[in-house]
Amino acid sequence: MASKEPEHEHREDEEAPVADDEDTGAQVAPIVKLEEIAVSTGEENEDPILDLKSKLYRFDKEGNQWKERGAGTVKLLKHKETGKVRLVMRQSKTLKICANHLVLPTMTVQEHAGNDKSCLWHATDFADGELKDELFCIRFASVENCKTFMEVFQEVAESQKSKEENKDASAAAESLEKLSVEEKKAEGKAGEEEAVGTKEEKETEKADAEKKDGEAASST
Repeated sequence: MASKEPEHEHREDEEAPVADDEDTGAQVAPIVKLEEIAVSTGEENEDPILDLKSKLYRFDKEGNQWKERGAGTVKLLKHKETGKVRLVMRQSKTLKICANHLVLPTMTVQEHAGNDKSCLWHATDFADGELKDELFCIRFASVENCKTFMEVFQEVAESQKSKEENKDASAAAESLEKLSVEEKKAEGKAGEEEAVGTKEEKETEKADAEKKDGEAASST
């Protein structure tokens, strides 16, 4: 008769509790040490004026239809030194730029007909790496956000207009000042030439007088 002891021993081995892993206290150093890298967004010298979630569309002239550019966050950023403001929008997942242009004093934004959560504006955009004239439409989650965007956009455009006027006035003042300086130089030069001419005339008159005196003395 065959013995059943091996089966019994095997069964006891299976039922035996598994010992917990012991903590040896060993520390494994990473094979590759990764250094933290600072990522530049190009927005370091700009302060955000506006930051709202939205969905952007551009009008395709060839297809005569609206095409989606992306969903993400639209920002108005003011440069710390120049004071210029640009509109930047990135897609939320890929961070790809779908709008990038300056807010100029000639720009106006208007509500989309039939949709009070959307608005339109024209811009010379640089999102694709080259300047393109675009008609944009942006849609927000609420009417309040759309109104906020329109108000801030229009205020920025007006403020840039004031800066352009001040810049033109400064340029005109500089031109007038430069012209005035040039006129003074011209007047000074003319005065010097006049003085030289007068001196030459006096010397000529003196020489003529001495010549006449000499002729009169020789005749006597």
